Amino acid sequence: MVWYMRMHIVSMMVLGLSSIVFMTVFIMKAFSGVCDMIEWDIMSLNSSSIVFVVVMDWISMLFMSFVLLISSSVMYYSGSYMSADHNFNRFMYLVLAFVFSMMMMVLSPNLISILLGWDGLGLVSYALVIFYQNEKSANAGMLTVLSNRIGDVGILLGIGLMVNMGSWNFILYSSYMMDNEWLLLKFLVVLAAMTKSAQIPFSAWLPAAMAAPTPVSALVHSSTLVTAGVYLMIRFSPALEESKTQSVLLIISCLTMFMAGLGANFEYDLKKIIALSTLSQLGVMLSILALGYPDLSFFHLLSHALFKALLFMCAGILIHSVSGYQDIRFMGCLVKHMPLSVSYMTVANLALCGFPFLAGFYSKDMILEVAFMSWINMISLTLYILATGLTVSYTLRLIYFSLSGEWNLSSLTNVSDEDKIMNNSMTLLGLSAVIMGAILSWLIFPEPYMICLTPHMKFLVLLISLVGGVVGYMFNVMNTSQNLKSLKNYSIVSMFGSMWFMPFLSTKDMSKVYLASGMKSEVAVDKGWYEYLGGQGLYYVFSYLFMILNNMQMNSVKVWMKMFIVGGMMVLFFMFM
Repeated sequence: MVWYMRMHIVSMMVLGLSSIVFMTVFIMKAFSGVCDMIEWDIMSLNSSSIVFVVVMDWISMLFMSFVLLISSSVMYYSGSYMSADHNFNRFMYLVLAFVFSMMMMVLSPNLISILLGWDGLGLVSYALVIFYQNEKSANAGMLTVLSNRIGDVGILLGIGLMVNMGSWNFILYSSYMMDNEWLLLKFLVVLAAMTKSAQIPFSAWLPAAMAAPTPVSALVHSSTLVTAGVYLMIRFSPALEESKTQSVLLIISCLTMFMAGLGANFEYDLKKIIALSTLSQLGVMLSILALGYPDLSFFHLLSHALFKALLFMCAGILIHSVSGYQDIRFMGCLVKHMPLSVSYMTVANLALCGFPFLAGFYSKDMILEVAFMSWINMISLTLYILATGLTVSYTLRLIYFSLSGEWNLSSLTNVSDEDKIMNNSMTLLGLSAVIMGAILSWLIFPEPYMICLTPHMKFLVLLISLVGGVVGYMFNVMNTSQNLKSLKNYSIVSMFGSMWFMPFLSTKDMSKVYLASGMKSEVAVDKGWYEYLGGQGLYYVFSYLFMILNNMQMNSVKVWMKMFIVGGMMVLFFMFM
């Protein structure tokens, strides 16, 4: 084996050891309550110092530990998944650059230095989405990078506004931004977080980014790209208290949560279903953050990262084993042929649903109970309830179609889960998805939350999950027995299944306006006035003048005599004036 094929083992060991180091530092910071900051003063401009800052507190250390833990598992997993790819070495370097950009972003509390990691994530994610170099990947990559550029512009404008403060260390000034004087800055930061976390109306790029290889999806949707916006909002949360931006963020995140859950119930692509579940959970994180609980948002961010990375790894090994199919209708009965992978996937799915005593239960159940206990309007409460039920519904649908149900694959397909590298890389995350929720709750919340609810509201979360499961099972049965019912309401089904036409609005309809205006300007300007006043017109004018000059410089006696007479008359005229 050539040396670079062992790169996944070296990367896994380095990232894993770094994760242990960051976890050790986190424990020291958590017990001592000390926060260390390292500043490098690059230059001073108009009494504003441009500095590169690294903050080492318990939040950044714990998050970096989780990022590096998941990255080490993904790198080891990629050693088998991407082994047949000719550009294996390039893929590994891109993933390492992706992890490094996330480190730059997490460890920085400064808007200027955070932009290095923020833009690095956008650039490397584009390179990874277009990795397979086909037309679909190129379109998905362009949609991803252009959507994220909107948020980058928000960060840049925020840097311009923060010049008035004399520093860009927002972690020091966020508590002073509570008044409406800084409303525009808060709006720009929320806009940046919404684009990175794919909230409405920027949701179309998240399922499109599934064109990337599956190990990249496991990394992107668990702890790196999409969580960067949530992490920025957690850092910026003191500035959002009692702000108008808070209520706007709450309703948008609740709508995103509901839309993603609804879309996942009509989707058949395995990776897109998991991507929409990520979108739904991002809505959960941002909604509870908008209610004023950044610690709960951070708790769910970490627990979600573990089981979502595991879920994508299981999806990758399923796709790998069934000859590249991603449509769940072409799977079925995989539990008999891939018992270990299906077990891991079931654990990850149950954690996503908030099954008791798995990782997702501790964070999601607490978030829902705190949301029900808060001063929340009826619309947001209804969206919370519907989104929770839809999560269980599409999870059961996924299990029914792909893991259980009838065998729908070709008889020639050789299905097994004998790949030791993939199985070993999933083992650590599988254990984490079971036990890490309780450990995190002890670490982050040494004192328990006081939750005071009526028995009906207390059991509402469990009731919603049960109803969602029953509805999901009924839809599965209807799909096999009454397959053409949806054609009677095709327009409604089409709207629900396409994320409320978000991909069309973000691509075709947006480009149609600019293409039409570009065509009109081409006809009116490029092929109209510019023909006479632009390059062509100047060409004809200069050609005519050069013809006259050329005739004047020919050795013609008539021309010389005419020029002599005209010149003499002009001299006489000016002499007698």
